[in-house]
Amino acid sequence: MKLLITGASGFLGKYVVAEALRRGHKVRAVVRPSSDEKCLAWHNHPDVELIRIDLRRKDGIVDALLGMDAVIHLAAAKVGDFYTRFAGTVIATENLLNAMMEANVLRLVDISTFSVYDYLRTKTGATVTEDTLIECDPLERDEYAQTKLIQEELVHEFKQNDKAQVTIIRPGLVYGRDNLWSTLLGGKLTDNLWLRIGAYATMPLTYVENCAIAIVSAAERDEAIGQTLNIVDDDLPTQRAYVKKLVKHKYPLPRMIHINWTLMRAIAWIFWKYNKKVLHGQAKLPGIFNPVILDARFKHFRYSNVHAKKVLNWNPKYSLDTALERTFSNAELLEVSQPTPSLQPLGG
Repeated sequence: MKLLITGASGFLGKYVVAEALRRGHKVRAVVRPSSDEKCLAWHNHPDVELIRIDLRRKDGIVDALLGMDAVIHLAAAKVGDFYTRFAGTVIATENLLNAMMEANVLRLVDISTFSVYDYLRTKTGATVTEDTLIECDPLERDEYAQTKLIQEELVHEFKQNDKAQVTIIRPGLVYGRDNLWSTLLGGKLTDNLWLRIGAYATMPLTYVENCAIAIVSAAERDEAIGQTLNIVDDDLPTQRAYVKKLVKHKYPLPRMIHINWTLMRAIAWIFWKYNKKVLHGQAKLPGIFNPVILDARFKHFRYSNVHAKKVLNWNPKYSLDTALERTFSNAELLEVSQPTPSLQPLGG
């Protein structure tokens, strides 16, 4: 296949490109105009064409799509204020979808997120699946969740086109080299001080290489067309178990203040109600003092990957222990067929 992959220079995008090449696909990798191609282990691979496009602008997108069989859309803005994220996620997606229609490239694998689910209204202990409630009050969520919810709406509208063949992939927390610590473990107070909230909630992890395999499989398989698929690994750890494994590998943890989940939730509700009733919602509270955001990060759930396994014929290749061993031993490699076989560190 000939695949256009947006967000190719991002953490997950690097591995998706590597997996596509490993499977023999030709890749047109969309990177930011400012990206340093030398940081991409596959930048000189004969089956890769680097395309420097700002998806927030319409210029050049149609040309980039010509001759492609499918699009894997990973590009999104994960930092900045709402307007920055809106431009980098929503406007970028809208421009891409319009260009796909014009170029008549209608096979799309869109990468969404677990952040679209309504965790506040989902019962504690429930299993999160593709049928779990979608957030109905996005204004109470952070900017990332808000813009990804809008992105999914745009993709669903694109899907309504009779010829559009869409798969929505919702990964859990994607982890790997340089992405091991997460806001699912607590709230950042200062650069090196975190409020650790709870210890026994299950973390919806997916190792970056496992996730990349699932994404490329979705582009390849007709069975994935029209499907929404949650991607998480097997044998998911609790927060406590995960942190213990990081300690075992001598990962430099931040200083932490521990607080009980039930107590933190009660405190958050007090702050939230006071802000709503007394301050009329004028105070911008940190996320950990918003019950909606707090539930999304720390509430106790189970997570299922049964549907993805069935549709994609996929099983997570690496267990948590093996993934961490690969991460800390720098064993994550770009293993693709080239005229002169070689192994290069993927980075990420």
